Amino acid sequence: MKPITWLLSVCLLVWTVAASGQVSQKLTVGAEQGERYLPLLQDQRVALVVNQTSRVGEQHLVDYLLAQGVNVVKVLAPEHGFRGDVGAGETIHDATDAQTGLPIVSIYGASKKPSAEMLADVDVLLFDIQDVGARFYTYISTMHYVMAAAAENDKAMLVLDRPNPNGAYVDGPVLDLAFQSFVGMHEIPLLHGMTVAELAQMIKGEGWIEAAEQLDLTVIPVANYRRDMTYVLPVAPSPNLPNQQAIQLYPSLCLFEATAVSIGRGTAFPFQVMGHDKVPLGEFRFTPRSMAQSAPTPKLEDREAFGVDLRESNVQGLDLRLFIEAYHAFAAAGETFFTAPEFMDKLSGTAGLREAIEAGASAEEIRASWQADLARFKERRQPYLLYP
Repeated sequence: MKPITWLLSVCLLVWTVAASGQVSQKLTVGAEQGERYLPLLQDQRVALVVNQTSRVGEQHLVDYLLAQGVNVVKVLAPEHGFRGDVGAGETIHDATDAQTGLPIVSIYGASKKPSAEMLADVDVLLFDIQDVGARFYTYISTMHYVMAAAAENDKAMLVLDRPNPNGAYVDGPVLDLAFQSFVGMHEIPLLHGMTVAELAQMIKGEGWIEAAEQLDLTVIPVANYRRDMTYVLPVAPSPNLPNQQAIQLYPSLCLFEATAVSIGRGTAFPFQVMGHDKVPLGEFRFTPRSMAQSAPTPKLEDREAFGVDLRESNVQGLDLRLFIEAYHAFAAAGETFFTAPEFMDKLSGTAGLREAIEAGASAEEIRASWQADLARFKERRQPYLLYP
């Protein structure tokens, strides 16, 4: 397999200018460009890193590849599982897929990195999972470990790209490696504005994995895509991001996971509300309940919370105002806000954000403190970008 070059990738992004104005060609995700990658899979033993978002039109990528005669030998299952029906943080177990008979091997359990034994009967690792553009969304961490395993075990790596629904934003603190974890692996901002294929190229190019130089990496970009496009995901990427509003709010609300505040896990509108039972944050009321697949033990379970309904809001990118206001409300009430300060630092990739909020800094002051790091990141990522 030959690595695709940056220039050839950019050539895919063709925009037709008609007399009546600019008319874009149809956006086509990597998985839908079989003519470009099926020849690379011929006579190869293929392991898939996929989930419910891995679609070719209305068909799952697994079914599509099997119908094309590709020798798929196994599925490596990430967080939320192959079918996307397992709750956040829950262990994924090895199994057999009832529909295809393929073995499902967990890479979200005892180990998050495929072992040499797992890859003994594999020639090519294919990654095709929809990301949402936030550093703490763990599919890019899974991709990191899969790339590392491919490099170490002399396996080819193929990444089929999909748009980033938060791709217009580059914001937040750049990860301090002292806080590296599975919710933050790379020296990128909280909102990095890159697709998974661009990140894969950066992981290899920056040497963020061992033996990066020997990794045989091929990416299939999205055709006719610009990163400032509005892209509505056709399939929910995980159980608690059920719609576009939740995906848009996710970068701002996920930080509340390290606090006493509920962001609606255990309701019909996760990541679209915020509230607390003892410190009222607004007049909207909701009560989290146990939900087997998405929230087995939600925060504030069976307790009525008072807060804010964000389902009709226009919060975009990374908005710290709600977070800072909630912190001050808790401080005034004498209640603990940061219930998991170490997790907060891992989510934000630094202790600096938490410490600045505790010191009384405003959202504007905090955002200003990131700008030099963001400028350096934008320059560093430039060689790996595939889209205008």
